[in-house]
Amino acid sequence: MNDDPQSSRDYGANYCRGILRPVTAVSRWLDHVDPGTHRRIKGLRLVTAYGIAAALGTLQDIAHSVPSSVSLGYLAGNFALWASVSEGKTTRAESSRDLALLSFAAALGAILFVMSVQPLQTAGRAGPELILVSGAFLVGYLKRFGVLGAGIGSQIYIGELLAYGVRLTITDLWAIVIAALIAALASIVPRVLSGPAERPVSIPALAAGMAPGFRRYSPEFFMGLQAATGALIIVILNGLFSLEESAWAITACTYVVAGSATGTKQRVHRRILGTLIGVPLGLACLPVAEHAPLLIWVAAAAAMIVYAMALPERYDIACAAFAFTLIVTLAASGVHSIPLLAARAWETLLGGAIGLVAAMFVFPLRSSESSLKN
Repeated sequence: MNDDPQSSRDYGANYCRGILRPVTAVSRWLDHVDPGTHRRIKGLRLVTAYGIAAALGTLQDIAHSVPSSVSLGYLAGNFALWASVSEGKTTRAESSRDLALLSFAAALGAILFVMSVQPLQTAGRAGPELILVSGAFLVGYLKRFGVLGAGIGSQIYIGELLAYGVRLTITDLWAIVIAALIAALASIVPRVLSGPAERPVSIPALAAGMAPGFRRYSPEFFMGLQAATGALIIVILNGLFSLEESAWAITACTYVVAGSATGTKQRVHRRILGTLIGVPLGLACLPVAEHAPLLIWVAAAAAMIVYAMALPERYDIACAAFAFTLIVTLAASGVHSIPLLAARAWETLLGGAIGLVAAMFVFPLRSSESSLKN
């Protein structure tokens, strides 16, 4: 046995360095992706907003007064989460205003769905998905009105998507309104507490080239047409072949459309790369989800923080983080079907490919590389 005090101290120091080395590596990676910690603060804020909204939605005093078959916490949590993702102002007052508008934009999308779904059900299995085509158009078109416009378009689509996913009906209108109020409160509170430490998000102007006859229309109008055309193609494919998770294909198609065909191609490549990384990681965590759901929710929260950090410049990392979050939260909620989870993955890739085809052949835009960030 070695009783040399110096050897013991050296061993202890080396042991501590060995433990801290991974922590140091992670810290360096975080500083590289998010210098200044601005996006990390936003990531923490959106996770907090989701948690507050989901908790308020499950309070008995609130939930019992809402005649709805859907979880109020689920609606409010998602309204608040994606409102926080889309908001991009610096001051508390502007951010609070935008968060309220974005929360109600999601509610508007859900209301549009429930008001339109009944007549479209006569069109068959894929009929209700036709409503998502309108939201896909608005995601692209409303970018012409800046960050807030882009966020409102995205929130309207997300509201439609949530309503479609849980099959909301006209009887759920009051639940949608209450969920929007909860989401606004839940997203504003952490923004007020986070202070002015965040940087504003900007959408670079498009420098798109079009044929002379189409120059009177904005590039964002054609982006909307491209996304809507791709979404319509997926709806038709679902009607013909009964795609299991076609809504996820529509979502991928909608969000890969950029300000040029080249930009869309790069976004599709990064989305495919991220999905191929995030989905296997999520599937590998399925055994943990059954026995330690709390640990899975913590991992999902950490992944959403990474999503918020990476989204502006590293779309591949953002897609990987979101794909991982999607898989593990579904598993934690009791969905363990490998075919279902795999369908969400491959149909997401299908949607990205169709979005690329639409961007290349439906009024294709030629733009600078900066359009990739749109």
